[in-house]
Amino acid sequence: MTPQILRIATRKSPLALWQTNHVAQALQQTHQQLKIELIEITTKGDKILDTPLAKIGGKGLFVKELEHCLFDKRADIAVHSVKDLPVEFPEGLILPVMLTRANPYDAFVSNEYANLDALPEGAIVGTASLRRQSQLLNYRPDLNIRSLRGNVGTRLSKLDQGEFDAIILAAVGLQRLNMDDRIRQIFTEDIMLPAIGQGAIGIECRTDDSNTMELIKVLNDPLTASRVTAERALNKRLNGGCQFPIAGFSQIEDDRLNLRGFVGDLAGKEVLHDSIEGSIDSAEYLGDTLGKNLLAQGADKLLQL
Repeated sequence: MTPQILRIATRKSPLALWQTNHVAQALQQTHQQLKIELIEITTKGDKILDTPLAKIGGKGLFVKELEHCLFDKRADIAVHSVKDLPVEFPEGLILPVMLTRANPYDAFVSNEYANLDALPEGAIVGTASLRRQSQLLNYRPDLNIRSLRGNVGTRLSKLDQGEFDAIILAAVGLQRLNMDDRIRQIFTEDIMLPAIGQGAIGIECRTDDSNTMELIKVLNDPLTASRVTAERALNKRLNGGCQFPIAGFSQIEDDRLNLRGFVGDLAGKEVLHDSIEGSIDSAEYLGDTLGKNLLAQGADKLLQL
């Protein structure tokens, strides 16, 4: 039997390659005749590291080149961190599969201090995320937040070189790269609500490629899909992205979906929190409704940054 070939577009960073190989191995366990080829791409977001994402076009810079590979049929699927995906997909592309969500929380990393509370007044904390910045300053307004971009290894190197007293990273990235020992504290939602889709891996493909959709559907986790659908619907209603301090995080218990939302200003002085609960089947409606509720409370003013 001639093996079927599946071409996967991926970024070249160690974490992106981990995620792509994770998808490849999971697919090959089910489809043993499948031959997988990786199309490794360096995106604009990977090249421009000296400017905050919010100023150069947002997280879409990490996915556009991968989507070009899908459109021109150099690749059949693209593997993404869901938190990097823009609110809208280009016409002709779809995200039909979301793998079971891993750790969605943020991690405090420091060589000198055990946790956020242990940082001295005026400590320098590195993060590229406006969401993290707003929540950090809301909790500790004395901190000095400085922009930090690059892959996980680059960020850790800058910490090790003494440029920062601490940095904030997604816990899942460190765990997937076997760097759990760098984590000093994992933030609970009361300190830092996670990014929309954080911890989830999504697979994007062409809407007209039914064969590929049939091939990859085995990896889809319905509960993760419902959670991420609610969070992304919230973000869509807020017309958000990485240009704004927005967070959304959902959990499912006993067939009920609870969604929490956050909108703040860059200084962390004005913040809004709200939540909503309902049936898993109404995930998109819940996200959209929570977005409307936050806008009614003044989120639109906070989002005019």
